[in-house]
Amino acid sequence: MSAIYKIIDKKKLDIVKKPISKAHGLPNECYTSKDYTLIEREKIFENKWTVIGVASSLPNIGDVKPFNLLGLPLFLVRNKKDQIKVFHNVCSHRGVKLVNKKGNIRNVIRCPYHSWSYTSDGKLIATPHIGGMNQHSSPKFKKNKNNLKEIRSCVWLDLIFINISNNEIPFEKYIKPLSDRWAKFWKKKDRKLINHANDFGYFKINAKCNWKFAIENYCESYHLPWVHPGLNSYSKIEDHYHIQGLPNRFAGQGTVVYNPKFKGKKKFPCFPNWPKEKENIAEYVALFPNVMLGIHKDHFYAYWLEPISHKKTLEHMEIYYVGEKAAKSLEFKSLRNQNHKLWENIQKEDVGIIQRMQLGRNSHAYNGGNFSPDMDNPTHQFHKWVATHIV
Repeated sequence: MSAIYKIIDKKKLDIVKKPISKAHGLPNECYTSKDYTLIEREKIFENKWTVIGVASSLPNIGDVKPFNLLGLPLFLVRNKKDQIKVFHNVCSHRGVKLVNKKGNIRNVIRCPYHSWSYTSDGKLIATPHIGGMNQHSSPKFKKNKNNLKEIRSCVWLDLIFINISNNEIPFEKYIKPLSDRWAKFWKKKDRKLINHANDFGYFKINAKCNWKFAIENYCESYHLPWVHPGLNSYSKIEDHYHIQGLPNRFAGQGTVVYNPKFKGKKKFPCFPNWPKEKENIAEYVALFPNVMLGIHKDHFYAYWLEPISHKKTLEHMEIYYVGEKAAKSLEFKSLRNQNHKLWENIQKEDVGIIQRMQLGRNSHAYNGGNFSPDMDNPTHQFHKWVATHIV
């Protein structure tokens, strides 16, 4: 019997996958069980293309950063070829964690225990005294058989995706349905214009809840009038439409009334090939499992989730603009500040409600919940995706 069925009754997962009018949501155990979360790490975060950071956070050759994926130690590095690489964060000698904090390695990644050293490509190049005093090599030991274990990775729109189990389809094929959808808004050459803001371009939120709540909330606009009354005053619930990607890798919603209103007459530059007839359209898509994307005529953001435990999540918001001037110059600083505050306030409103959902999942009377057949389709799609891939 699969380990998941020892934690969750299979019938509960089968109900999730039923048509929306007959389905219940994921059972409580998917949000409250430590044992379930360990299975989820393997089936969801190791088996699928998962976001663990952004390339712009490692701007210089030699920059390194550790990352903990639900207890699994990893690290990211920008190598001498200016490429982002991801490795298991463990020395091949005695298993010491190599990278303990963000920094720059300059030449090598050196283990603090016995000084075994690796290049930024993970190649083992130094093994001091391995063959005895002042004997730094041994015919009994092959360095090239003991390099760091690299993890399959890809950078797309500055996001670093990894597939630890190396079992998914190539990332280019994986992302193609979403990339093709957005081709009607921005051409590939326009996507190359995005620049991470040098100030007011990042914030993080510690959410006392399971990571899945953020995704399922992001997928729908049903909650706007009650959770976001300010936003709903100009971007009403009726101004939104559903997005359900096929195959089932993403879901979300869009608006037809995007029209940013900031103090002053200044406006951000727009993507040069964004169609004029679509200038008031913006789309908000959750790319499963753990990143939420927002595409607008004048900026792009990525809101990615770092699961800490079954009931704690670190949410990272990265904001990008069109061209270096909009992203970094003093001329647009006030606009960046205003846009930053707008999104931070909206996300904090969401966090308040999803934390209350975590508390609600402690109720034995709750059966996974129901869905509105008309308003919750994208959220139901996400639940079905989890229920399908967790087994």
